[in-house]
Amino acid sequence: MVPKEKPLWKGFAFRLCLLSAGLFLCLQLGLRRSRAPAEKAGAAAARALPARGTEQRLGPVPARSSRKGSAEAHLGPGAGRPEAASASRRRVTYLRSSRRRSSEPACCPLQSLGSSRRKTIRWNVDLQPWASPTPSLNYEALRFLKYITTPQISCEHMNMNSLTDNSETIKKPWSVCLDDRFSLVHRIKSKQCRLYSLGLSSDDNQFEISLANSGCEVHRFDPSIKSAHIQEGRHLWNHRLSIDWRDPNPAIAPHKLRSHTKKLGTILNEFGHQKIDVLKADMESAEWKILENLILEDIVEQIGQLVFEVHIHWPGFEVSGNDSMVVRYWYSLLKELELKDFRLFHTYKDLLKPQIFLKKEAFNASSCYTLSWVNTRWK
Repeated sequence: MVPKEKPLWKGFAFRLCLLSAGLFLCLQLGLRRSRAPAEKAGAAAARALPARGTEQRLGPVPARSSRKGSAEAHLGPGAGRPEAASASRRRVTYLRSSRRRSSEPACCPLQSLGSSRRKTIRWNVDLQPWASPTPSLNYEALRFLKYITTPQISCEHMNMNSLTDNSETIKKPWSVCLDDRFSLVHRIKSKQCRLYSLGLSSDDNQFEISLANSGCEVHRFDPSIKSAHIQEGRHLWNHRLSIDWRDPNPAIAPHKLRSHTKKLGTILNEFGHQKIDVLKADMESAEWKILENLILEDIVEQIGQLVFEVHIHWPGFEVSGNDSMVVRYWYSLLKELELKDFRLFHTYKDLLKPQIFLKKEAFNASSCYTLSWVNTRWK
């Protein structure tokens, strides 16, 4: 009788099982060898933790070398720890040029994001009612022009030349109120005042120089200057920045941006400045949207006096609507200032500029006015 032969597939399956078991054992050994260094490091760290806690309870261990001891004594406890050093670097950073450090002075310590003054942001100003039962450019223009040409409070002392030894007179009437009932004159005498000047390629810097000579900290923002920060004398700084009503798009690389623009609130946070005694602006028709941003973000509450040159020969950048809507918007912005206790104390009609109102020769209006307000709640 011929014995039955075993099927070939059973022998093949047995060999495959043996091979799989061998591979599994090899993988286990490889994993154990790779885990061994990490486990040793973790055990060493665990053994070091009690010693570190004991050092914190009992005080620092005496240094083995005099150099290490002197460094710890100079830098203070925790100076050698990387987390303390990185935290210190986060807290204190400075604006410098990205190319040449030595040629440009450092200015204005940057603040961390946690210290920024975040408030509830409004998205639109409250528009005032129409000046007439039906929208009319004539009524809106007359109401607006009367408002900007009628001071709301009187100010007896507005001459900066009396506070400085500078013999040159200021070309434009950039008027600030120096009456004793407001704090600016006292802050100038105590040399604790701060001026922000916003401009676009302006050559008339006599107002800034006068305040700097009187001891005020002056910051000029002009995107046309060559370096990021230039210091003139002890109190005058020039920054290659333009104040805008919006921050740059973070999705666009900084080197691809056409200009260096930031909101005023962003710059205040970065420079660590809580207050501005005087904000002067000559922004060539961008002032309406900038003023709107200052109102919506409550930045105006941090400002003592506003000196703005307003342009009314056209609506301005990103101001839309027909003529009557534009004038109503302008008027509503100025009424928002009044609601925040700003009072107009000086107005100047520039007769050297074209006498145009919204591209029309009408209403006997100039295309440019210089307006000065004082914050009556300013301390």
